[in-house]
Amino acid sequence: MGVYFGLSAHMAKTSSSTIALNKRARFEYHLDETIEAGIALEGWEVKALRAGSIQFGESYVLIKRGEAYLFGCLITPLVSTSTHTHADPMRTRRLLLHRQELDRLVGLVERKGFTLIPTAMYWKRGKVKVEIAVARGKQTHDKRRTEKDRDWERQKGRLLRRP
Repeated sequence: MGVYFGLSAHMAKTSSSTIALNKRARFEYHLDETIEAGIALEGWEVKALRAGSIQFGESYVLIKRGEAYLFGCLITPLVSTSTHTHADPMRTRRLLLHRQELDRLVGLVERKGFTLIPTAMYWKRGKVKVEIAVARGKQTHDKRRTEKDRDWERQKGRLLRRP
């Protein structure tokens, strides 16, 4: 049961680079800055990501014992997954970050009260990367304002298209 950090570069060119986006994150949180992190995956998870069977709208990042982990990410195993491996779709996955990045994130989360939210997952040079946003939760009135602004932009686009 090995751990894969990516696949060869020629396979990455055959598919789109974006695997999944967390659109809900922009609605639920104020996003301040983003950081790119690698992710430790097993072989069956890489194959499932190529097939696009991932849900990470409810996922979040926690820092435990000096390491960052991705919780709540559902990667559904393919039907053709080997019978001798135990595929856990909700497995906690380790994120790969430099020590300086981890120390800075610990400071932001513990001292300033930020949250770490994954916003995107994509391929980069044959390896899977996760974009993590440093975020602060929105209040209900902020969410209403975001929805109102989005509706106004949509309405404005419709009005400008009409002759």
